[in-house]
Amino acid sequence: MAKEFFVYILTNPGNRVLYTGVTSDLGRRLQAHQSRATPGFTERYHCQKLIWCERHPSAESAITREKQIKSWRRQRKLDLIGELNPTWKDLSADIGIL
Repeated sequence: MAKEFFVYILTNPGNRVLYTGVTSDLGRRLQAHQSRATPGFTERYHCQKLIWCERHPSAESAITREKQIKSWRRQRKLDLIGELNPTWKDLSADIGIL
């Protein structure tokens, strides 16, 4: 089975902060964010709610996409999220992660 990579966007409880990341194990990475195991941006701003994610076949394509999204202005990110998840529902349970 080929390894998959994910680009994802998290937000905080007030839906004001956006964090874009990349990982090869989305479940483990979300658990780390939600348990605040790793100090940094997501811990400081309480970004724990998965509101968007995208699968990639390679680390290279995932990292390229992550960099692309991080370069965008906020409104373009909001538009991207709105296409997949207009209500900003936490997608963790829907994709069988938590």
